[in-house]
Amino acid sequence: MRKVIGIKDAETLLSSNRGLNLNSNSQTIISDSKRIFGKPLDTENYVREIIHYVIKHGDEAIKDLTLKIEGITLDRLNVNEEEIHQAYKNISRTLKYALEKAAERIETFHSQCIKTQWMNKDKGYGQKYAAVESTGAYIPGGTAKYPSTVLMTTIPAKIAGVKDISITCPVSQNGLPPESVLAAAHIAGVRNVYCVGGAQSIAAFAYGTESISKVDIICGPGNIFVTLAKKIVYGDVGIDGLYGPTETLIIADDSANPSFIASDLLAQAEHDKQAKPILITTSMRIATEVEHELALKLERLSRKDIAQISTQNEGIIAIVETIQDAIKLSNTFGPEHLCLATSYPEEHLSNVTNAGMIFLGDFSHEVLGDYGAGPSHVMPTAGTARFNSGLGIHTFQKIIPIVGINKPDSLEIGQIAAIIAKEEGLTAHAEAAEIRQEFI
Repeated sequence: MRKVIGIKDAETLLSSNRGLNLNSNSQTIISDSKRIFGKPLDTENYVREIIHYVIKHGDEAIKDLTLKIEGITLDRLNVNEEEIHQAYKNISRTLKYALEKAAERIETFHSQCIKTQWMNKDKGYGQKYAAVESTGAYIPGGTAKYPSTVLMTTIPAKIAGVKDISITCPVSQNGLPPESVLAAAHIAGVRNVYCVGGAQSIAAFAYGTESISKVDIICGPGNIFVTLAKKIVYGDVGIDGLYGPTETLIIADDSANPSFIASDLLAQAEHDKQAKPILITTSMRIATEVEHELALKLERLSRKDIAQISTQNEGIIAIVETIQDAIKLSNTFGPEHLCLATSYPEEHLSNVTNAGMIFLGDFSHEVLGDYGAGPSHVMPTAGTARFNSGLGIHTFQKIIPIVGINKPDSLEIGQIAAIIAKEEGLTAHAEAAEIRQEFI
């Protein structure tokens, strides 16, 4: 972990290389683009070619791309309901219990977030909430399996009122998505499951193919190709956000538990070599003891190599004078996860403005947010918490204003409208307002 003392140097370090960094142009991408499309391409244009290929050739393009990119032959793109149900029956009772309990908490939390239509008849205005018709959730796969992401994306959509919910996930060894992913789909009530990964799956959700129905909103995290694809298709379809590597920022005072902090930082570091584990503390003792705990715990990890690179290259320990300085730094960074490991964490809530999710105290730790606290674990990264929120029912709902003004108020407002319309040179607007004055 890189160590820095003082708010000024910490702010410089935390602000460097911030953002999604989607312009990576590796030799592998250049080689793949030449092999697949016959020309060397940078990452963005490579993804654009994939999207255009899927638009033009549909299922055939998806199968061809999956074979050429992943070395996997897809016999079909759909998983049938019997296979989904069988996967649920196949998983262990322990995992089944855990997924179902997590689903209950997720459903309860998002049910509390529902907003209802309102109308002020005296003022003549109101608002209604309408769910989109369909959504497609991208579930990362490959060497990993994320049944939790199925629950965290599809249950909020269901609570929001989305009628047609689909997921897509890269296949595992047996030609299907992992059993736990299919089991989670069963628990969430999702019946449309596709065996597709990468940018080609995003293109299919955005534009449709023979086997995959186009959707209104695409949600869920993914690698650089998935994220770029979401960015490119946005406008033709809605998206929940663009996500980079995961990140946790812990603010700690002298009362914090160094062992807990080290464990929470490593829980992020093992995700990805680019994951960002960060500690900002007012205590030099805590900083030193956390470093010691990190070294001890790192040796026991099954993903030690990944966590070690993450902590060495992306990890930061900053020592500042006050908790207020720490929160100022956190707001500048805008972390996906913000953990307040302080004596009275609730006292600092009002000062936090940029964070994907806030965790209060030793036992409301970030891993609970990953799996079953209730809110979705799909949250803004790379500083996008400055302007974006985590996935929730709001992701899948449109806000539709309603105007129902009575005649006297309409005529009064119409006079105001006519004056402004004339100033803007829109005489038809002005006439449409003034013509109603004849009915006074």
